[in-house]
Amino acid sequence: MGVALDLALGDPRWLPHPIVGYGRAIAWGERKLNHGSSRARFFKGAALTLFLVAVTYTVWLAALALAARAHTAAAVALAAFGVFTALAHRTLIAECRAVFRALGDGTRDHDPGTLDAARRQLARIVGRDTARLDARQIRTAALETLAENLSDGVVAPLFWYALGGVPAMMACKMVNTLDSMIGHHDDRHEFFGKTAARLDDAVNYLPARLTALLLALAARSPRALRFVARYGRAHASPNAGYPEAALAGALDLRFGGPNYYDGELVEKPFIGRNPRAVRPAEIDTAARHAHVTLALMVLLTAAARLLLPLPFC
Repeated sequence: MGVALDLALGDPRWLPHPIVGYGRAIAWGERKLNHGSSRARFFKGAALTLFLVAVTYTVWLAALALAARAHTAAAVALAAFGVFTALAHRTLIAECRAVFRALGDGTRDHDPGTLDAARRQLARIVGRDTARLDARQIRTAALETLAENLSDGVVAPLFWYALGGVPAMMACKMVNTLDSMIGHHDDRHEFFGKTAARLDDAVNYLPARLTALLLALAARSPRALRFVARYGRAHASPNAGYPEAALAGALDLRFGGPNYYDGELVEKPFIGRNPRAVRPAEIDTAARHAHVTLALMVLLTAAARLLLPLPFC
């Protein structure tokens, strides 16, 4: 039910969203605690991270238990709502399609107005600077973020749901939100967000590699598996390189390379060797692979839950 709701609705703005609440709690804690010496900031950031993850798990566990006492249907509805709000599949695909749509059919790839519109759209979903990117780089960046966020926003939540139900799934989402808000290598967050960043790496370690395998199966691409084996570790992140390598191999593209972040050039290794331009229609192929990956993950999750039955979760 939760997956079906995500596919049908995405993230409607009118619906109260738990992740928005997570973000507000993190922002409040960061404002109150992120000061003092480097050592103090590290320990306060670690305490905030562990506290919020523990509270998230406990609150959802208690809420589901109370709902189950009231009526089984209430517990089912709450659990489905949790899954729905934890997944970001439809929104991820829609945002990446919007980037490709802003560039059009390829006939206006050098038009300044078209490029500016596509750069603004891309900036909604990537952390890199987009002002210098050409059309090929814009399309490539959209596909890279599709692969990475397929792991973070789809497979990882379902992986933790399979192991621990909605409470574990929502704890995973809190970890992801903490990392996205405070897990940065900058003067303000380097120490305060270190625990959040490391915990996010741990939480996504297995899901990232599972995503790569599922993407390769979805694309029915032996080359994707070879790319994962060869380039999976060719990334600053211990996890992001694996799903990116799988999609790069499935499409025979080259991902990675140097990019600007906050005005500074960051050298990154390439994933793949084929520097060809991305065709406008390849977003459809990538989206199809993502849909099949979701379907495979749902089947795996259902099988796991049959083997690991959990009450009201």
